[in-house]
Amino acid sequence: MATKYAVILLGTLPFSALATADETPLNVVATIGMIADVAQEVGGECVNVEAMMGPGVDPHLYQASASDVALLRGAEHILYSGYSLEGQLGSVLENFSARTPTLAVAPASIDPASLITAQDVYGVDPHLWMDVSLWAQTLPTLSDALSEARPECATTIETNTERYQAQLLALHEWVKESIASIPEEQRILVTAHDAFSYFGRAYDIEVEGIQGISTETETGIADIRSMADSVVARNVPAIFVESTINPRTIQAVIDAARQQGHDVTIGGQLYSDAMGDEGTVDGTYMGMIYRNTQHIVEALGGSLAPLPKALDDWASEWQLAQ
Repeated sequence: MATKYAVILLGTLPFSALATADETPLNVVATIGMIADVAQEVGGECVNVEAMMGPGVDPHLYQASASDVALLRGAEHILYSGYSLEGQLGSVLENFSARTPTLAVAPASIDPASLITAQDVYGVDPHLWMDVSLWAQTLPTLSDALSEARPECATTIETNTERYQAQLLALHEWVKESIASIPEEQRILVTAHDAFSYFGRAYDIEVEGIQGISTETETGIADIRSMADSVVARNVPAIFVESTINPRTIQAVIDAARQQGHDVTIGGQLYSDAMGDEGTVDGTYMGMIYRNTQHIVEALGGSLAPLPKALDDWASEWQLAQ
């Protein structure tokens, strides 16, 4: 009887009220910025995506606050990366999945054969966004999920997906060409933790992380000495800090290398588990990859390739040199 009454009541609403309800952007909450930004690009004006974790936030150590729970309660759709990236947040997401459509984007999108396995509690390295061609595979998954939730937007979402897919694949090729310009003997990327394995595999650069995949692991004196020995032996010119990790570990390696007579510098700050500040190019997924590549290439003796024409509009929007 209650359902019948609800249908009759709905039928009495003016058409304008129904149209407004249908056109309300889908309220989406994503755990990390690398998912939130991609979902917003795919959904466009049909969605409003908010990231739980902002610049400088480490998802491995993240714990949900009361405001996060309130944010999730108001969501019509929840997106998270998966493969244990969100750590302790996992149980909260599991609880919400019983009442709100909740999607683990990476497992739903990427062929297990493309994953890098890890010999730790993770089992799988979750930093898949570091390979742009892999992260582009999340677009069809997000497109389907958002179109199902807002079927009236399906055509717009499909158009957005095709446009953004072309941009990501162009960016992938640009990164590959730019990294290839680094002299082979200097093509080694040393970072605070092991978040760049997909980047290394995709773009042919050796990667060394002082910590493991998770920032929960402790770095010992032996780890620092071993990395310093490698930096000296390979004559590495620069190593990199990360926006989500205290730079003291990297500084310890620099100090240890200098004790052996090798002067190594900090090549810049890289974005690993979070993007940059909102409202900047670094605060977008494409901008995060662009800036990382710029810092790596310039610090290790390479030169950036010209941006492809497929990225003209994006580069113009952010006033980047083309």
